[in-house]
Amino acid sequence: MSTSGLRKTLADLVSINSVNPAYAHGQTEEQIQRYVRAFFEERGFETFAQHVMPGRENMIARLPGRDDSIPLVFEAHCDTAGIEGMDAPFCPTIRDSRMYGRGTCDTKAGLAAMMWALADLKRSGKSPKCEVWAVSAVDEEHAYQGVVKLSMGLKAQGAVVSEPTQMRMAVASKGCIRARITLRGKAAHSSKPEVGINAITHMARWLGELEEEQARLTLRRHRLVGSPTFNVGMIEGGTQVNIVAAACTITIDRRLIPGEDPDEVMADYRRMLAMFQDRYPGLQAEMEAPMMKDWPLETSLHSSIVRCTSEVLCGFGLSPEPVGVPFGSDASKLANVAIPSIILGPGNIDQAHTSQEYVELLQLEQAFEVYRQIMVEFE
Repeated sequence: MSTSGLRKTLADLVSINSVNPAYAHGQTEEQIQRYVRAFFEERGFETFAQHVMPGRENMIARLPGRDDSIPLVFEAHCDTAGIEGMDAPFCPTIRDSRMYGRGTCDTKAGLAAMMWALADLKRSGKSPKCEVWAVSAVDEEHAYQGVVKLSMGLKAQGAVVSEPTQMRMAVASKGCIRARITLRGKAAHSSKPEVGINAITHMARWLGELEEEQARLTLRRHRLVGSPTFNVGMIEGGTQVNIVAAACTITIDRRLIPGEDPDEVMADYRRMLAMFQDRYPGLQAEMEAPMMKDWPLETSLHSSIVRCTSEVLCGFGLSPEPVGVPFGSDASKLANVAIPSIILGPGNIDQAHTSQEYVELLQLEQAFEVYRQIMVEFE
């Protein structure tokens, strides 16, 4: 495989607008999936599309192995974050041994490396020990519907999920709950606030209690991902300045560490909210069902995929030590259906979603080599 071919494929992928449809300037992944399918079919692969939503399909290429009973899965999402603040998001450029453009590190570099790793293995005539899938998945940047569909009924020996980890093997990641909390009081004229119940004032008190809860969270730590975190990212309330606010809503983002269950965490917040409401007669408090519920990831160090990847990384002079990451990915959904999963890919998460997103071309090439060797050695 030539380096120029790998770089061209990444540039081609970046040039296709695959901003998630949930965001401004977004569209379905249909065009980029056509490109992925054509890449594999031109090289004689069996491919199949997996319907997720109208105009949105996961694309899967399959390479048979000596044992075709249960596959090894390589997965990268093809949708990207939005393009606000970017001058030319779909015009990939190379400067200082980096390629710039939306999706370069999150995660089109990983996708390109997986595509070429599978293609080069097939070209070599070597038969892997087990069947290998390369999956280009949709909707990671919004609701994870692509990997949810992929996971349904899937049995696999292991999964390598590309996200920008700087080619470190992540075996643990945080989960996430995002939900809206609303306090409802009673409207009144601002000249007589005492006859109303100000939802904004009460929300300020509730936020103070949440700050105390955050302080308690810092006392708990996971060895690879640190402590759980809590953030209030949005607040809205009131209708006009001379009316006592009858309602106030916040949107929270709670990051979970391995060992925490999203449903149990939600139940804890609901109990806290009920106790808060009981202290203030006339106040109503409500926590909606989460708009996002993602589990944390923790993969056993004794699993085959971890042991194999450690050996491969070491063989290429890269660090074999497992790490944790604070962000979510498709890996946790695969792990939830009993598929041992790791996160491994080129790029730095600090560059993802930024106006100057880039990937180091050296890491792109390392990803190709590492993915290909895992495909060969995994058993």
